[in-house]
Amino acid sequence: MFARILINAIAIAVATVVLKTLDLAYWYNPLSVRGIVTILGVGAIFGIVNAVIKPLFKVLTGCVVLLTFGVFLLVINAAMLWLTSWVSKELGLDWGLYSGWQPPLIGTVIVSAASFVATKFVGK
Repeated sequence: MFARILINAIAIAVATVVLKTLDLAYWYNPLSVRGIVTILGVGAIFGIVNAVIKPLFKVLTGCVVLLTFGVFLLVINAAMLWLTSWVSKELGLDWGLYSGWQPPLIGTVIVSAASFVATKFVGK
């Protein structure tokens, strides 16, 4: 379980570094205790959102996913990233997305790629 949280945290950290539209407070010093706690907290929230809410979204939008040959899954993943941003702001973790629909969509691609690479190193 901790490995999955760590993989999510690494993936979100990579997306935060690559995209300037993702804002992580205290990330200017990632080795600080506050920076590590923030990124691990956001990784845990992302894991919970993906484990609990994402399957519900997939079931409710199954027909749209089939009609778009799976492309709509990108929109679902972007919604999960946006939801993670909203929950983390509500919990006071100071991680979030700027306004617009492009940051979560591009962030989803980066988080998915970084998560894939990290999973290959760590394993399931």
